[in-house]
Amino acid sequence: MSTVIEPGEARAIPSIPKTMQAVVCYAPEDYRLEEVPVPTPGPDEILTKVELVGICMGDIKTYRGAPSFWGDDEQPRYVKPPMIPGHEFVCRVVALGPGAEKRGVAVGDRVISEQIVPCWGCRFCNHGQYWMCQKHDLYGFQNNVQGAMAEYMIFTREGIVHKVPDEIPPDEAILIEPLACSLHAADRADVGFDDIVVVAGAGTLGLGIIGAVRLRNPKKLIVLDMKPERAALALRLGADEVWNPGQEDVVAKIKAITGGYGCDIYIEATGHHRAVNQGMAMLRKLGRFVEFSVFNDEATVDWSIIGDRKELDVLGSHLGPYMYPRAIDFIGHRKIDVRDIVTHKFPLAKFAEAFAVMERGEHSLKVVLEP
Repeated sequence: MSTVIEPGEARAIPSIPKTMQAVVCYAPEDYRLEEVPVPTPGPDEILTKVELVGICMGDIKTYRGAPSFWGDDEQPRYVKPPMIPGHEFVCRVVALGPGAEKRGVAVGDRVISEQIVPCWGCRFCNHGQYWMCQKHDLYGFQNNVQGAMAEYMIFTREGIVHKVPDEIPPDEAILIEPLACSLHAADRADVGFDDIVVVAGAGTLGLGIIGAVRLRNPKKLIVLDMKPERAALALRLGADEVWNPGQEDVVAKIKAITGGYGCDIYIEATGHHRAVNQGMAMLRKLGRFVEFSVFNDEATVDWSIIGDRKELDVLGSHLGPYMYPRAIDFIGHRKIDVRDIVTHKFPLAKFAEAFAVMERGEHSLKVVLEP
């Protein structure tokens, strides 16, 4: 192992043990806390100590065996076990492999790596569209790019690494990855000053979208969520109103405030298939639909609404390309205030309890593990 310490580095770096605790996924609902070797960084690789790791609903859907991750008759398997989950993380550099000093980080630096690990050789990577890499490795989903539900993790030589200021509190720094994804979704929505925008879902990612859309100053920003306790945060982050689709006819309300036309932009961030048709119903003709979620259940729509009846623009949003520096800046300077989004923190050994809290979503938003 090659370790490079910058001259004048004052921060004490603990000695690196030979083994560590890690959550290892073998199959749906077969996740085990194990003692595994601490990885050794190879050429151009970075060994980091995990500060915090977030639990995403994508992690929960992987745990439960969702076909979009584990495959079925129509889609190939994406997950490659055994692997260590965890693609939302903030870490500290503890060792550099040979040649890794040229990546612009030093031992002691606080860092994050974008969740996708591009191949840098496919047509998408060669055109700068690295987030759509054909190989499409993501930390925490394949065993060649192990994730952060462990005490230590490797940033691979292909990974995109960013420094994270020490001044950002851990409970806010852990939200860099989800906020980067939210910023990309807001960019895809291309919100204008005269737009009435509806964001469906006020979870962690939805709240980030709300903050990003508010910075674009639309005419009106309405948030839909069935958990009343999320309304205060949604309003703080910039929503004009928060409606509960379980208690009122939100489609009728949108029509009422738009002269019967419907909203201009609808961003789906719930992961529930019913929210798709809800959006199709409340959009005006020539409106814009942005799909952000990963679904457990198949979402079916009447395609004639998209084409013949409304001529909608339907856009997908995937990951947070080119958004990490902006997310770090927005969190660090509170341009988007992410305080109070982390609601629960568990030690790594209690990962099963943490997963259960995240899945229930009762008075919880972002649940994190502290290795």
